[in-house]
Amino acid sequence: MTDPDAPAQPRKAPTGTGVGAGTAPRLSAPAQAMRRLGLLRDIDLALHLPLRYEDETRLTAIASLHDGDVAQVEGRVIDCRVEERSRRQLLVRLQDDSGDLLLRFLHFYPSNQKQMAVGGRLRVRGELRGGFLGREMVHPTVKVVQEGAPLPAALTPVYPGSAQLPQAYLRKAVLSALGRAPLHELLPPGTLPPGLPSLRDAVQLLHQPPPQASAQALEDRSHPAWQRLKLEELLAQQLSQLQAQHERAQLRAPDLRQRAGGLRNGLLAALPFALTAAQQRVVAEIAQDLARAQPMNRLLQGDVGSGKTVVAALAAAVAIDAGWQCALMAPTEILAEQHFRKLIDWLQPLGLTVAWLTGSRKGKLRTTMLQQVASGQAMLVVGTHAVIQHDVAFARLGLAIVDEQHRFGVAQRLALRHKLDEQQLEPHLLMMSATPIPRTLAMSYYADLDVSTIDELPPGRTPVVTKLFADNRRDQVVLRIRDEVARGRQVYWVCPLVEESEHLDLQNATETHAQLSAALPGAGVGLLHGRMPAAEKAAVMSLFTQGQLQVLVATTVIEVGVDVPNASLMVIEHAERFGLAQLHQLRGRVGRGAVASVCVLLYTAPLSPTGKARLKAMAETNDGFEIARRDLEIRGPGEFMGARQSGDALLRFADLNADGPLLQLAREAAPRLLQQHPAAARAHVDRWLAGRAEFLKA
Repeated sequence: MTDPDAPAQPRKAPTGTGVGAGTAPRLSAPAQAMRRLGLLRDIDLALHLPLRYEDETRLTAIASLHDGDVAQVEGRVIDCRVEERSRRQLLVRLQDDSGDLLLRFLHFYPSNQKQMAVGGRLRVRGELRGGFLGREMVHPTVKVVQEGAPLPAALTPVYPGSAQLPQAYLRKAVLSALGRAPLHELLPPGTLPPGLPSLRDAVQLLHQPPPQASAQALEDRSHPAWQRLKLEELLAQQLSQLQAQHERAQLRAPDLRQRAGGLRNGLLAALPFALTAAQQRVVAEIAQDLARAQPMNRLLQGDVGSGKTVVAALAAAVAIDAGWQCALMAPTEILAEQHFRKLIDWLQPLGLTVAWLTGSRKGKLRTTMLQQVASGQAMLVVGTHAVIQHDVAFARLGLAIVDEQHRFGVAQRLALRHKLDEQQLEPHLLMMSATPIPRTLAMSYYADLDVSTIDELPPGRTPVVTKLFADNRRDQVVLRIRDEVARGRQVYWVCPLVEESEHLDLQNATETHAQLSAALPGAGVGLLHGRMPAAEKAAVMSLFTQGQLQVLVATTVIEVGVDVPNASLMVIEHAERFGLAQLHQLRGRVGRGAVASVCVLLYTAPLSPTGKARLKAMAETNDGFEIARRDLEIRGPGEFMGARQSGDALLRFADLNADGPLLQLAREAAPRLLQQHPAAARAHVDRWLAGRAEFLKA
């Protein structure tokens, strides 16, 4: 007989010339789900490790259970019935020699009722809690057993999966693959610290831990078997970064050596402010990179309002002085336009043509801009992802600048680099981010980048005071807005949604705009959101920038790039729904002048633990680096990786917060391994990254 739970095996393609001959075999739903999870090879299954474990190796007497206990019990069914109370439910009474308890099922099929018929013997596992009908388990896992059936010899793994991929199917697939997977040692002796198990032993133990294994060490991943796997993974990542660096060192880029006088000095002389010491330092670091014949791959990080745009403008001036074009790409039209206006103000008086390319720019205007870019008349091109569309051809692209780089995909950044076809050269790449990168993240995901940090704010910036208000105090916030407007100041009110949603009970931008318009007679209240036509968005933003609108109700399109020094109050609706980095960016829209500014975070109680942690961090610090560290703690590296997580996350097992010492070991071992055992290094990267290493090269 065929085991219905057995993993589907590849079938031979049909032969012959009839209908369907040569077509691909249809995979079962579980097999398709495995493919979607990337479980294609034996090694993929072997390294698909459990999320947690269930202890099915022991039975607990029903009478000895306490509320909150998660345990396995076995007994005979003494009652099984369907009740029609407030909702239809299946109630099963299970009894052992010590007592009985109720099993409650809110979702069930007739087959479940038949499976748990009176007189049958069940082994169930779940959490005990008190109920109206006595002690009960709600939706426990259930197995029909014979009396005296043996217990498993190992803890039962629970794997990451999907609704289409039953745990029983996945367990059999993993167990089958374990015997075939190539888990032999690739690393030369001495590469890893002593005391760790072999790779095969570590993987085997994590899939089938014996009952005596420490459940705590397995769950928190401190067990030596986990340490071995995490160190292997971190080593593969570090090796891949080093390989990317070595490959980049073989590439050639334009020599953008700074010449005396020229556009850069003219720009510095025309600026209405002096650069901070931190800005001067990073400008020098970038100029040094541009003067080399290898492509620059530098990340410029600085807190909100630290002055990254002027540093980018000076880098562009160096490239243009050397006779090469510069492209600056931003994730949104509003941010791109902010850059465009600043650069126009700074550079056009110096005789420079700046082109503007976005998705909304069409027709003759777009054609003219494309001609200016292709001919080299436009030496600086500013825009959104439209800059990398196939019909955009540069005459001589020497420098590509990507703002808020984590908002772009790997393919988008690579496409920008591939816009230079001259003499097999690559443009220099400068990426900018207002989300500072914690040290452990910089050591791992960004280890192949050179990092410049603007670690001071321009003089005159006032710290923003952050206040937390429950949403039942909205009226007080509106009164504060009235006071700010009366003083001649301006206010942002940010909402997470544009229109009413049936699924999320969130205050929306259109409704808030109507309410504030009614509550603030005589004040100009504008509305800005991503669904508006580009021309309308630009008009609203222009009115607010010029002070003709006192209040701007907006979605997160204003998250970055908006610079209105007169704005002194930021209200963020449903702040608990936003990520820390996003809250910090939004807060950075105020406090950009000399006026004392406030950010009000409106939240809806009760808060989740994550929501509490975010709002607490915002209230306690304005330091972007500390915010970034806490964001990494709360949410993991996804937010910082941005589009480097296109495809699969590059770290599946290691935790950058908990595994700093392992990361340091990997950083020290990787150069030695690559230099002394290059073949082993390549094999190790292939085993762990399997083609994903390309994501580290962007």
